[in-house]
Amino acid sequence: MSPEETTSEATTPEAATAGDALRRTLGVSRRRFLSTCTATAAVAVAAPVFGSSPALAQAEPQQTGDRGRSALVPPDKRGLILYTVRDAVSRDPLASDLPSGFREVFRQLARYGYRQVEFAGYRQHANAPGGADLGTVEGARLMRSWLDEYGLRAQGSHGFIPGSWPLTPADLDAFRQALEIANILGMEHMGTGGDPTGSPYRADWDVAAEKWNTLGALAAREGIKLYTHNHDSAYDFLLDGGPLDAQGRPTRSSGIRKLEYFLRVSDPRSVYLELDVFWAHVARYKFHTYTAHDGSRHEQIFDPAGLVARHTPRFPLFHAKDGVINPQSGMGYDMVPFGTGAIDYRGFFTRVGAKNRHHPMVEQDTAPSASVPGQSLEYARIGYDNLAALRARR
Repeated sequence: MSPEETTSEATTPEAATAGDALRRTLGVSRRRFLSTCTATAAVAVAAPVFGSSPALAQAEPQQTGDRGRSALVPPDKRGLILYTVRDAVSRDPLASDLPSGFREVFRQLARYGYRQVEFAGYRQHANAPGGADLGTVEGARLMRSWLDEYGLRAQGSHGFIPGSWPLTPADLDAFRQALEIANILGMEHMGTGGDPTGSPYRADWDVAAEKWNTLGALAAREGIKLYTHNHDSAYDFLLDGGPLDAQGRPTRSSGIRKLEYFLRVSDPRSVYLELDVFWAHVARYKFHTYTAHDGSRHEQIFDPAGLVARHTPRFPLFHAKDGVINPQSGMGYDMVPFGTGAIDYRGFFTRVGAKNRHHPMVEQDTAPSASVPGQSLEYARIGYDNLAALRARR
């Protein structure tokens, strides 16, 4: 019996059974489960030691030394979504020695080794070069010059998706301008941080697919791949049958998940997805049982890597976000810097394959800290180092 399968004498059979069920839902070994289920201890171990502001500002580029030959994520595919360092982008450069505004943040990320960024808006502090709002044609041209200066590529953006359907003329004009800005910045993809719909009902996902097919076709004509980024709720089970409620809506499921259905009814030539690996694992923890049309209960554990492997061309982008196990959180995990948590990214990237087709963007929603102004950039550095260190199993 391997160490992973050994149960402590103090563990009751009932507790061991419950723990095994939880481990299966989380998708981790017993050793990993036991070593990471105490989130506070794991975060304390993972917490970085911060140097002085000048040391952070003068950080040197990271050297990979292997030219990416055995790396699971090639050097030119290593990216970061700027939401992770949003405090640095919005920081007043006249009030801090730390990198502030888009240009200095680009410079710092390039020094860490990043070669791609994903935008989460185009606003920065008014005192930064270019002013507060760079979400214009002129602002995009300025930012493109900075990206080129530091050898970075804009790979995507959580930007404008029209709220109207059918599209209003104003929304259509705004969407076309967003596509123009994306092209100026050199993006291959443009997307949003929200689900196509928040509804659990199949009829509403049909409408959402009709809208996204139209928007995707508009984007494709401009050379842009349109994508939707999703959190855990999009992987809950679709309500598509069984008894109807008082409003005439279905109350039970065939066992297909909402986003899986969206993949089925949206156009694979023009509608794409960005998998947030952390939130997909939260969905695995939360949404594992459904009530079938006949009232029977069924367990169906979500497999994020399996979903991507079945639809590889539909998932050009990932959010590479990590977490330590914490069942008390209600989500199964607490966020930590990439590479310091329990999510098996080596296994994930190995299983999804096609490493030259995917663009992983390091993200940590909780990276900014009011008490530690340099924290988000330090976490970005840690994330890059750990992404670059991932190697295929021999």
